[in-house]
Amino acid sequence: MDAFYTSVEQRDTPSLRGKPVAVGGRPEGRGVVAAASYEARTFGVHSAMSMAAAVRLCPSLVIVRPDFSRYRHISGQVFDMYRSVTPLVEPLSLDEAYLDVTENAWGEPLATNVAKRLKRLIREKTGLTVSAGVAPNKFLAKIASDWDKPDGLTVIPTQRVEAFLQKLPVDALWGVGPVTARRLRAAGVTRLVDVRTVDTRVLRDSVGGQAVWLRRLADGIDERQVTPNRTVKSSGAEHTYPEDLKDFDTIGAELDRMARRGADWLHRKRLVARTVTIKVRYSDFTTVTRSHSCRPATRDADQIATRTTLLLGRTDAGTRPVRLLGVSLHNLSEEEEERPKSPPLPL
Repeated sequence: MDAFYTSVEQRDTPSLRGKPVAVGGRPEGRGVVAAASYEARTFGVHSAMSMAAAVRLCPSLVIVRPDFSRYRHISGQVFDMYRSVTPLVEPLSLDEAYLDVTENAWGEPLATNVAKRLKRLIREKTGLTVSAGVAPNKFLAKIASDWDKPDGLTVIPTQRVEAFLQKLPVDALWGVGPVTARRLRAAGVTRLVDVRTVDTRVLRDSVGGQAVWLRRLADGIDERQVTPNRTVKSSGAEHTYPEDLKDFDTIGAELDRMARRGADWLHRKRLVARTVTIKVRYSDFTTVTRSHSCRPATRDADQIATRTTLLLGRTDAGTRPVRLLGVSLHNLSEEEEERPKSPPLPL
């Protein structure tokens, strides 16, 4: 979906159309941009930046508080359309998914035509636009979907894969962020295809265990299947506070609340977690995480909350002001690991 949150807001509030809009928190309250309209992006505003910085870049920015229940409802409508065409739909987020349309309900042999029909259908039913990438594999389809936004359609047929790869910078590779890209460029790897010829030791020094995987992607090889209903691997939440938290007990109470909310989520999903992680960001933006894993996995709120308190004791909270806190649960499973049915007998 194109600028999903802001597009929904502009659709539902005509006065916002054509204006730079950001969905997120207030700048005076340390809000963060959750989404930016294309009009706002021309000023350099983008998601995940602080709202205060966004307003400095674009003083005319219109800030709208997010309405996630509405976004989830519209997302559900769009995903229903996807699944009416193929059962092989792998969600990545509320507004993005992979679809395997090799076989589809329309009996359409060309994936490009499936994408065109879906784009029309979504626009007719929701008034929103979507950009699609059509390619032989997930890696290329993902890049293609971002190639011509908004309302774009980029097709990479098998015979044009190599020509497309030759155009790409190295940071188009999966998992290569700004830091890794800088390391690779320092090693002389500026284009995606340069990964094919760089010395293996140089590549491993830059990307570690990803070296083999990235080399395969650089050759245009990605054999991952579209997997519907992916298993949830983690869940978490974090909060940035309008004023720094300085009291240890207050900080602990906030983490306790987050931990218990996470335990409630586990109950609703009938899951258990083996690992609890807390995130603490100090007023100078230094960020630390602390984790604890144990067996058996649990959804017990008291246990999870106690572990967050113990982890908090391994930080400088209470002596350094804190601006952000987070709690996340990892190593999730559907069933608690089996406990021994009876005590072990002595030898």
